[in-house]
Amino acid sequence: MRVGILGPLQVAGCAVGGARVRALLVRLALDPGRVVTTDRLIDDLWPGEAPAHPMAALQSLVSRARREAPGVISSHPSGYALDVPPGEVDAWAFERLVRAGDVRRALALWRGPALADAADLPFATAPAARLEELRLTALATRIAADLSTTITTDPAPASTAATAEHPERGAGLVAELEGLVAAHPLREPFHALLMRALTTQGRRAEALALFERIKAALAEELGVDPGPELREAHLEALRDAEPKSNLPARLTSFVGRSEDMSRLKGRLGRARLVTLVGPGGAGKTRLAVEVAAGLHVPDGVWLVELATATGVRAALEGALRTTDPVRALRGTAPLIVLDNCEHVIEEAATTARTLLSEVAGLRILATSREPLDIPGETLHHVLPLPEVKAAELFAERAAAARPDLRVAPEEAARICRELDGIPLAIELAAARLRTMPLSVLVQQLGDRLAFRGGRTAEPRHRTMRAVIDWSWNLLSDRERELLRGLTVFSGGATYEAISQVCGGDLDLLSSLVDKSLIAVSGDRYTMLETIRQYAAADLPELRQAHARYYTELAETADPHLRTGEQLKWLAVLDAERGNLDAALRHSDDPLRVILPRLWSWIIRGRHREINEQAASVLRRVGDTPPPGRELAHGICRVLAGFAPTEAVLESDHPAALNSWALAGVGTPADVVSLTERQSGRLRDHPDLWTRSAALLATGIVRFEYGAVAGAEDLLAPAVDGFRAVGDRWGQWAGLFWLSLVAENHGDFATAVTLAEEPERLATELSGLDTPLGPMTFLIRVGQLKGRAGDHAGAARALEQAWESAVRSDDQAIVVRVMHARAELARRIGHPEEAARLLETALALDVEVSAQLRAYMNVELARVREPREPLRRALELMATCSDRTARATVLEGVAEHLEPEAAAELLGAARALRGIGESADPHVNELAAKCRAALGEHGYREASARGASIPNPERYALRPLSSP
Repeated sequence: MRVGILGPLQVAGCAVGGARVRALLVRLALDPGRVVTTDRLIDDLWPGEAPAHPMAALQSLVSRARREAPGVISSHPSGYALDVPPGEVDAWAFERLVRAGDVRRALALWRGPALADAADLPFATAPAARLEELRLTALATRIAADLSTTITTDPAPASTAATAEHPERGAGLVAELEGLVAAHPLREPFHALLMRALTTQGRRAEALALFERIKAALAEELGVDPGPELREAHLEALRDAEPKSNLPARLTSFVGRSEDMSRLKGRLGRARLVTLVGPGGAGKTRLAVEVAAGLHVPDGVWLVELATATGVRAALEGALRTTDPVRALRGTAPLIVLDNCEHVIEEAATTARTLLSEVAGLRILATSREPLDIPGETLHHVLPLPEVKAAELFAERAAAARPDLRVAPEEAARICRELDGIPLAIELAAARLRTMPLSVLVQQLGDRLAFRGGRTAEPRHRTMRAVIDWSWNLLSDRERELLRGLTVFSGGATYEAISQVCGGDLDLLSSLVDKSLIAVSGDRYTMLETIRQYAAADLPELRQAHARYYTELAETADPHLRTGEQLKWLAVLDAERGNLDAALRHSDDPLRVILPRLWSWIIRGRHREINEQAASVLRRVGDTPPPGRELAHGICRVLAGFAPTEAVLESDHPAALNSWALAGVGTPADVVSLTERQSGRLRDHPDLWTRSAALLATGIVRFEYGAVAGAEDLLAPAVDGFRAVGDRWGQWAGLFWLSLVAENHGDFATAVTLAEEPERLATELSGLDTPLGPMTFLIRVGQLKGRAGDHAGAARALEQAWESAVRSDDQAIVVRVMHARAELARRIGHPEEAARLLETALALDVEVSAQLRAYMNVELARVREPREPLRRALELMATCSDRTARATVLEGVAEHLEPEAAAELLGAARALRGIGESADPHVNELAAKCRAALGEHGYREASARGASIPNPERYALRPLSSP
C-alpha cells in the first residue's frame, strides 16, 4: 500500500511530520482520486474556529505535505485530491477484500485504530467507526472459519488442512476469543464463537456459564434476549455432555506404535476413509481403538465389530442402536471404526461408501487384511514392529508374566526377530514365560504357531495358527496353491522367478498382497516366516523347479562377475543368497549348483562358507563324481584338502586356478609347482581375464612361498588385464599383493600408494569379509603412512578405523586398531600411551592370529622391558609359515641384540623376504650400526651366516635366555 490509514499514517517512502499535515493526508485518503473542495477541507481540519486567513493556512499546509510526501497531492481549481489509485490506500483495499470474502488478507492490512492521526477531528468519527465495525465482522468470520475446520484431540485440537501440524490452534482460538469478549462485552457473535470453541475443547461447563453471563448483561444493559447465534451455541453446549463412544477401556499398555498413531491422526484430518491393512496379529484393531480413543469427537466414536457379525448392516445398527444409521448420523460429524472387514469385505465396502456419500461429516477408520477398494480410501499399512520396539513390548509383557524376570535387550531382540516382530506372537510368547524358563521358550520358537493365549482371548486370536487360519479360510483354492508354492522361496523372490517356478499369475499375486499374506519390497515379493511355517508343504517337484531356476541364475551371473558388470551381478546374487542356498540344499544335482557360486564366494571373501558348502556337497554325492560333474567334484575335493585331480589341473575355470592355494593343499613346494604348471598352460589362453587370473595366482604364490623377486613382474600385468576387462576384484587383489611386495622391500611410500586404491575397491565390493575387508585396508593404510612418515595421515586413517571398529563390535578388529595406534603413538613420542594400548589389547580374551600377537609383543618390547615380549614373539613364530611375518619379528628382535647376533638375524630376515637390500629406513639404520661395530667384512659374514640358519627363531631365543 502507498498510503495507510488503518493505524498511524503511512506514506510509502516518506516520513510525514506535524499533526495537521498528517490529518490533511488522512482526510484526502478517505476519498482517494477525488477532489475535496477547499471549503470542505477547511471545515474538516479546523472544525472549531477557522484561522484568520483560512485559504492561506490551507495552502501552507498543502505545501508542507507536498514537501514531505512528494507526488501524493494534486491541485484542482476547486480543491485538492490524493493522487493515488483507491486500491493503493489500505482502507479502500480492506473494504474490497472484506466484500470479496478474503477476510484473512483484509485483516492483515490492519495495523491499529483506523484514522488514528485524525482521531480528535469530527470528520474521522463516522468513517473510523464504520471501519472498526467492518474489522470486527471480518474477525468473527475468520475465527468461525478456523473453528469449523478444527477437529479436537485430547487435550488440544488438531485441525484439518491449515492446523493439522499445530494441535495448539484450538486453545489459541479460545485465548483470542476471550480477549475479544473482554474488549466487547456485549457483542454477541464473539460470545457465541467462544462458547463453540469451549464446547469443542470439552469445556462445556465454562461455555454454559458464559451464556448465562452474556444473557444477563444483554437484559441489564440493552433490555434484549440473546439472538439466534447465541441460542444455537447454547444448544450445542447442552447437547451431549460427554463425547459418545462405545470403545473398550484399555487393559494393557500400548507399546511401539507412537509413529503410526501420529500419522493416522494426520491422515484422519485429511481423508474421510482410512483403512489399516496388515497381516493377522499385527495389531490393527488395537491401533485403531487407540487412535480413535485419542480423538475428541463431539458427535461420537463408534466401534463396529465385524469379526463375529453375520452382516455389516446389522452390526452397524447394533452399535448405533438405530434401525436407520444414515438418518441417525446425518447432520453430525462422528467417527466410525469398522473392525475386521476382511471376511465381509464386499458388504463392508458397500456400506462404507453409502455412509460416506450420505453423511458429509462422517469419517471411517477401518481395519482389514485387505483394502475396501472404494473411492477416497487412504491405506495405512500396519507392519510388524521394528526390532527395538518389538523388544520393548516383549520385555514389558514378560515382566507382567514374571515380575522377577529380567530379559536382556539383545535376547529380547533375538526372540522378536524369530517371531517376525508380530505383536500378537510376541505377546503369546511372553505369556509362556509364566510357566517356563527363557531358555526353554527360545527352544520352542520353532513351534510358534501353537503358542496359546489367555482364556478370554477370541478364538481367532488364541493362537497364531488360528490367526492365519482366519486368512487362509478366506482364500480361493488357486490362492492357497500359490501361497504354498511361495514357501519354497527364501528371502523373497522376483515376479519372474515366481512365474517361472510356480506359474502363478500377477492377479493371484496381487490378491495375496492385498490380503496381507505376502508383501512387496522393492522389486521382490516377501513373506513372513510365521506365514511360511503355516503354509509350508512337501513340494518336491516345485523344490526342484526352484533349484533349477536359481542354478540357471547363478550360471547366467557367473561370467558377468569377471567383467565391468561385476557389482551389478554381485548385487543380484546377494539379493538371492537365501534362494541360492536353498537351491544348493534341495537340488538333485548339487555339484551343478555349487560350481557357478564358487567365484562369487571368493570375491566376497567367504572362505569358510566355501569350505563348509564344498564339504556338505561331497557328503551328499560321495567320492565318485557323477558323469559330467568331474570338475565341480574335483574342486570340492581340493577345498576339502585332497590333491587336485586332472579335471581341476586342466581346467580354466576361475575356482580351479587357485583352489589348492585357498585350501592349503600339500607342501609349499606342491602349491608352487601346481600354480606354475597352471600359469604355463594358461599363458596363451584366448581370454584376457583367464590370463590375468593365472598371472595373479602365480604372483601371489611366488610371494607367499619365497620367490618374491618374480612376483611383481606377474602381479603388475595381471592388474592391467583386470583393469581392461573391468574386474574390480582382480584389481583389488593384484594391487593389494603389489602393496605387500613394496612393503616387503621396505618401500612404504609406494606401499601406501598401492594400498589406497584397494581400500576404495574393497569398499565398492563392500562384501569382503575380514581379514581382507574395507576396515582392514584402512588399518593397513594407517600403519603404512606412519612408517612412511605421514603421521597426520596415519592418525586420520586410524581414527576412522577405530570408530568403525567400535561400531562393528568386532573385538578382533578392535585389537588390530589398538596395535596400529600403539605403533603410531611410539613413533610420535608417546611410549606410555603405546604401552597402555598394547597391554590392554594383549589382555583381551580375543582370538587373533599368531602373527598379530607376535607383532604386538615386538612393539611392546620397544616401550617396556624387552626380554619377555621378544621371547613370546619368537615362540609364536616357531611354526608360522608366513615368511614376511617371520622376517618382521626377527628384525624387531635384532634391535635388542648385540651387533653380531643382530646382523645374523637381519641376514635371516632378508633371506626370508627374498630380497637383496631393504629400503626400510629403520632396518638400514640398524644395519649401519652393525657395520660400524663389526666392520663391513664382519657384517657380511654375520649376515651370510644368518641367511643359512635353518630355524632362526630358535637361534634368536638363545641370547634372550642367557642372564
